[in-house]
Amino acid sequence: MALVVGLGNPGARYARTRHNVGWRVIEILARRWRARPETGTPAYRAWRATLESGAGARTVHLLEPLTFMNLSGTALAEWQEQHGADELLVVADDVYLPLGTLRLRVEGSSGGHRGLESIEAMLGSRDYARLRIGVDTAASSEAMREHVLEEFGADEEALVEETLERAAGAVECWAREGPAAAMNRFNRRAPKEDSTP
Repeated sequence: MALVVGLGNPGARYARTRHNVGWRVIEILARRWRARPETGTPAYRAWRATLESGAGARTVHLLEPLTFMNLSGTALAEWQEQHGADELLVVADDVYLPLGTLRLRVEGSSGGHRGLESIEAMLGSRDYARLRIGVDTAASSEAMREHVLEEFGADEEALVEETLERAAGAVECWAREGPAAAMNRFNRRAPKEDSTP
């Protein structure tokens, strides 16, 4: 069983912000897969889908923490206590990558991302896959907090939508073919070169 966690903040105020691209990918996948909503706790919202892969059918769960970004690990802990998962992929924004860029890694540091820090603290390990979605950087470190809580500009929206669709394709590839195939296919900067299989 695989679990895909999209990071973000709950509430309409944050729905279209840079920090919430992980949630938006989860929602794309839930629609694509016709995933079934699952009973959750106040800490998260979840869906379940069955995907065909080279090894046969497998169950993939989708999770959106409702605890706010800095406490994402709390929601994951509640999930793990009730269900557990053989494989974990976390989808998050990255202010150090240009808009339109995807980076999938099987482990690594949080890079200062509070949601990833929370998950790392809960797991006690950096050994989990993460898909980072570039949202561009702020003009200064002081402006970073406001930057991630801003909505994308009208001139960015077309690229954002295309990037989120590619990110969903990267998650599908990870779930069906494994992390190596997903990294080879999607860890490239040029958006037009990456296509959903």
